[in-house]
Amino acid sequence: MYAIIEILGQQFKASKNQKLFVHRLSEKEGAKVSFENVLLVDDGKNVKVGDPKVSGASVKAKILKHCKG
Repeated sequence: MYAIIEILGQQFKASKNQKLFVHRLSEKEGAKVSFENVLLVDDGKNVKVGDPKVSGASVKAKILKHCKG
């Protein structure tokens, strides 16, 4: 299962237990966040494409660390 999500104007492919590097979010390290801009969801059998986003879908994540550029 994976989803295509939009975070701060960029699109990412996210799947369970995957780590993503995204531009700095305003939340603190260790905070749990939810991304509602889900553009596509593939569960292995069905693909749901949003118009522009998939209704009722969200991706939950935890901020592990803030890095300096």
